[in-house]
Amino acid sequence: MPTSRSYGDACTIARALDVVGERWALLVVRELLLGPQRFSDVRRALPGASSNLVTDRLRELEAHGVVTRRKLPPPAGSTVYELTGWGRELEPVVLALGAWGGGLPRPPDAHLGTTSVLLFLRGGARPRRAACYRVELDARVWTVRTEPGRLTVEPGAPEAPDATIRTDPPTLNALLEKPSDLDAAIAGGLVEASGDGKAVRRLLRERLA
Repeated sequence: MPTSRSYGDACTIARALDVVGERWALLVVRELLLGPQRFSDVRRALPGASSNLVTDRLRELEAHGVVTRRKLPPPAGSTVYELTGWGRELEPVVLALGAWGGGLPRPPDAHLGTTSVLLFLRGGARPRRAACYRVELDARVWTVRTEPGRLTVEPGAPEAPDATIRTDPPTLNALLEKPSDLDAAIAGGLVEASGDGKAVRRLLRERLA
């Protein structure tokens, strides 16, 4: 159920935690970093949280002005949640937590979601040329664009991608860590790739050393 607990501490850190310190709150924020999401998308990305809990966190974040919701125009017509301008200021905070957590052991059999992998891709990419990719992960489609020194990710399919990749988040994560396994992953049916094969390899390899 929703909570209104407060640390009752004037420190700005405590005041920030009054807003985003509840369990799952920052993971809800993480799921919205790449663009608007439907409730069902956020819920699917957080399998350890119940529907009621996700509803509560979204409601609390909305009440605090971190998240807003709007209805998409026809033919979609669905309601999506997205970060407000103030909520988006949490992005470097969330990414810094991710960098800090990189030194911690990964729990065995832990869930690895699409947003986490795409943020990992975006954060480490150092592309040298422009390209557009259609990336399908767990039945959701994303547009990944590169230009020299920059990679962006947004939900939805591009009109004319240079290459298409279809796989699951753990496989993409593994390939980002070891791009040389791409051919074996394709041969084993773990990855479907079409279009410019060189572009696919560049996407995996042009990362921070």
